[in-house]
Amino acid sequence: MPPKSKKKDADVSDDKFMRAARFGRVKNDLKMGFVGLPNVGKSTLTNLLAGACHAEAANYPFCTIDPNMVQAIVPDQKFKYLASTFKPPSVVPAVLKIVDIAGLIKGASEGAGLGNAFLSHIAAVDGIFHLVRAFESDEIVHVDDSVDPIRDLETIQSELCLKDKDTLSKVVDREKDRIRKEKQIARSSDPPLGETFQSAYDKCKELIDSNTPVQTYEDFSMGEVDVIREMGLITTKPQIYVVNMSKKSFLRKGNKWLPKIQEWVNSHGGGQIIPMSCEFEQDLMDLGEDKEAQKAYIQECEDEVKKMGFSGPGFAVKSVIPRIIRSGRTALCLQSFYTAGPKEVRAWTIMKGTLAPQAAGVIHTDFERGFIKVEVANFDDFKALHKGDASMAKVKEAGKYRQEGKTYVMQEGDIVVFMHNVTASKKK
Repeated sequence: MPPKSKKKDADVSDDKFMRAARFGRVKNDLKMGFVGLPNVGKSTLTNLLAGACHAEAANYPFCTIDPNMVQAIVPDQKFKYLASTFKPPSVVPAVLKIVDIAGLIKGASEGAGLGNAFLSHIAAVDGIFHLVRAFESDEIVHVDDSVDPIRDLETIQSELCLKDKDTLSKVVDREKDRIRKEKQIARSSDPPLGETFQSAYDKCKELIDSNTPVQTYEDFSMGEVDVIREMGLITTKPQIYVVNMSKKSFLRKGNKWLPKIQEWVNSHGGGQIIPMSCEFEQDLMDLGEDKEAQKAYIQECEDEVKKMGFSGPGFAVKSVIPRIIRSGRTALCLQSFYTAGPKEVRAWTIMKGTLAPQAAGVIHTDFERGFIKVEVANFDDFKALHKGDASMAKVKEAGKYRQEGKTYVMQEGDIVVFMHNVTASKKK
């Protein structure tokens, strides 16, 4: 049995995404990766995410970085509002980088199939979209000859945990070597492990032995988190479970597998589950920018839902692509701030908790080096006060335009101007 977490109150549980990303890199260019068996829809969904159409970014290139990495534009109503207000010639939205990782098969942790390459690709991403297949198709062959999402979940989770078990088997020797070198003692000696290292190791081993991702456990101390971060375990990465269903199952909001998948996820540490249908999303995407055709297709689907006997807000038909993108970004603890003016409106990506000088550095390193202050307007204040003007004048008049210093923690949706002063170093 994995170690039990202490009960959390409702307010603390809202911080689950920050806890999930605590083992990761502190950077702004983090990536999500699709993990799953072959023929579950990874490449199709990756392409759908890359081609997601957002009117506010019509002039932004939907580029493929390399054969298996794409950039998905983050759906953002605040950014859209600023772009429509300032109407600049250049608009640059926030993006989420997504990697389509080759299909895994049983035995990958021991090198089967693309085993080692597959696992190295997972190690290179910062979060995981765990895609499972919950649809039947005579045209798309399942690698195990039958559709069983629970078996597939077990296969993937087992391979990830087996790889972590192998990694964990080496960290003790590595830590002892570090201690010997630090204390300059003989290689033949057997130094005791530190208390924090030992407790972190024991908790990770118990979780991995029970096929439970390390990142789902809530009660690691900060010292243990620091130790685990250096271990390089795959299951420390945030995971989102994406269930690829048939169009019919998606429209009726369920099939026989969803309750079983929910039960399995809950028994393996919990996590977010997003039901979707590549079949539905592809049909919608194939209509391109034709808004009338899209509206007609959605209406056709809603009529089909009514014929099945379902009705109400819970059965509204809409694309899940925006939700997947936003969920991936949330899992990585990323957020946006904006710069807005007559020449450009841009969304800049930072991690939650970033201080103003470091946010300025995302724009240019000189901005961080010579940071003086940041002028900030809250988006909601701007929207309520600007009265159609593409400027901050009304916001300033209302006393809602403020100046912050080096200790200011950036908030989601801040509209900013950074003040900086960098002088060239004098020649000696």
